[in-house]
Amino acid sequence: MKIKRPIIALDFNDRQVIESFLDKFPKDEALFVKIGMESYYSNGQDLIRAVKARGHDVFLDLKCHDIPHTVERALFVLGSLGVDLTTIHASGGSQMMQAAKNGLLEGAAKSGQKAPKLLAITQLTSSDERVVKDEQLCRVSLEESVKHYAKLAAKAGCDGVVCSGFEAQMIKEVTTADFLRVTPGIRGKEDSVDDQKRVMTSQAAAKNGASAIVVGRSITQAKDPYRAYQQIKALWNE
Repeated sequence: MKIKRPIIALDFNDRQVIESFLDKFPKDEALFVKIGMESYYSNGQDLIRAVKARGHDVFLDLKCHDIPHTVERALFVLGSLGVDLTTIHASGGSQMMQAAKNGLLEGAAKSGQKAPKLLAITQLTSSDERVVKDEQLCRVSLEESVKHYAKLAAKAGCDGVVCSGFEAQMIKEVTTADFLRVTPGIRGKEDSVDDQKRVMTSQAAAKNGASAIVVGRSITQAKDPYRAYQQIKALWNE
């Protein structure tokens, strides 16, 4: 399964800025956008309703991570919002991931919404081998850690993972072709990597087996965001 539209990360904390940014795109073009912690904590559920009312799909990226019961009740709420994708941390363990899926399905069913796809975070794209080894004290490599989390997430009932493009093909090989591999850290060849470490272009992500790409600053900070979006979309779907 491939999501053909690049997912645009709306990493703004001001709703008016978000609305103005979306106004730069044709009204009849349905986008797929990511609402992360910064946007959601500043604007709440009203922002999701406003973006959905414009006809856009929503990836709500809150990376829930807590004890199973707490995550289950939180995901019950998120399941009622009509979003299309949402996230938890795979490091919370199998029981937590299973509870998250149960809460998500229950919340969607009770509100009459289609259940969102559940993605598990493997390793953040800001992490590298040093962080995994020296700070997380992992006994295995970053690659092995990502592979393990992906298999654990699939077994727990998640629909996919968030991973860097470097691990997408490997994850496809140890799970299934339909298991989503959503890849952030997408940059153009001339773009700064900023606080990311494992980044790649949209073309490279496509060749490496990613199912979807999340693009932030390369679109949101472009002089012409719609043109930048079209260029990235074309390269992604070559």
